Amino acid sequence: MGAISSLGIGSGLDLNGLLDQLEDAEREKLAPIEQQVETENTKISAYGQLESALSEFQDSASVLADGSLFESLSTNVSGESVGAAADETAMPGSYNITVDTMATRGTLASVGVPEGTRTANEQIMTFNFGEGDEATTPSTSTVTIAADSSLEDIRDAINADENAGVNATIINDGTQDRLALSSRETGADASISNFSFSDAAPFAADTANTLQDGTDAALNVNGIDITSPTNQVEGAIQGVTLNLQSEGDSTVAVEQDTLAVREAVTSFVDSYNALKESTGELTNFNQETGQAGPLNGDSTVRTVESRMRSVLSGGVAQEGDGFSMLSQVGISLEVDGTLSLDNDKLNDVVANDQQALSEFFAGSGDNPGLAGQVNTAVDQMLSTNGTVTGAISGSESRIESLGDRYTSMEQSISQTIDRYRTQFGQLDGMIAEMNQTSNYLTQQFDSLDAQLGR
Repeated sequence: MGAISSLGIGSGLDLNGLLDQLEDAEREKLAPIEQQVETENTKISAYGQLESALSEFQDSASVLADGSLFESLSTNVSGESVGAAADETAMPGSYNITVDTMATRGTLASVGVPEGTRTANEQIMTFNFGEGDEATTPSTSTVTIAADSSLEDIRDAINADENAGVNATIINDGTQDRLALSSRETGADASISNFSFSDAAPFAADTANTLQDGTDAALNVNGIDITSPTNQVEGAIQGVTLNLQSEGDSTVAVEQDTLAVREAVTSFVDSYNALKESTGELTNFNQETGQAGPLNGDSTVRTVESRMRSVLSGGVAQEGDGFSMLSQVGISLEVDGTLSLDNDKLNDVVANDQQALSEFFAGSGDNPGLAGQVNTAVDQMLSTNGTVTGAISGSESRIESLGDRYTSMEQSISQTIDRYRTQFGQLDGMIAEMNQTSNYLTQQFDSLDAQLGR
């Protein structure tokens, strides 16, 4: 930088400015490379959008390719006494349900004690559950109570023990404190029935006044009486879980989940149209502005569109009277390449020919079905050697090659500017010497003129 700043001192010329202009002119050679790199990066981003749209379309096709979609069941509940959910093992049917009793938790409180009452020694607190007595050995659990424990300490020890079977709190009845227990689970067998200490304790269970037994749920399903320790009843109806809400009557209908099928088909149509819209935006050309999409004229997009049209219009080979074309299930391929859906026709197919619809989309035996064909086509295009992935790799390779060219050209420009700098330095020195010679001669001529009286 020091050599550049001194240029022009000897000659009086703006050699630094001239050198800067020459360098700017040389660096203009880099602009086409920068533009090409920007173009390839834009293409990579566009390919990413295409890849994303293809993946979303494949996701919607994958739902239809799963045969279990067409076998799924849903529950329709009338009445507010139960909720219901069906799994894959359920069978279609209608069930009248009457909930007579909800499952409840047992509760029990201690006798009242003055505030500040504490135990004397460490001891074991035993809880009894169910309706048994000592002769029938009822279910029990134990919690260790430390010496000198207050009522709060006992409460905390119970709640900290995950195997205690009860939750504890403290209630003040207006004059004294009571330890109040509630079974952690519903049902008669899990109901707290008593508690005791291994050593003398300042308070005991008030079973005579505070014991409230937990109850099993009681319900009737199509005339059959059923009991359950919880309000979530499994097994009463095959594959159906009943969630009891209140006492009363309800009807549960288990039927094919036609809504899920209609939603899956609609999503298939919508995601394909979103793919078509995406390719249109990437390849468009605005005649008014002259602006073109990043993939205008790109062969990759043409390949993707051609492959998708081929799959959707090719249909499915079927034996017998099954569906073979999209139009038979209410989906039409329009002139502009989008799909349109006839909801009335689809609803009729879903309601009356769901097995045929399953074979069309999900396939059967060696026939992959239309959705399976879509999955295969998209997998191939997005695979390592696929059309879209190959296009992205090609752009990345071109960017790497352009980077090498850019570096090489930068080095060449730097060498050219160094050569100019050296030449300008030499020119500056030559002009400086010539100026010195001119000044010397001028002085000599002036001196001679003076001697001659001129």
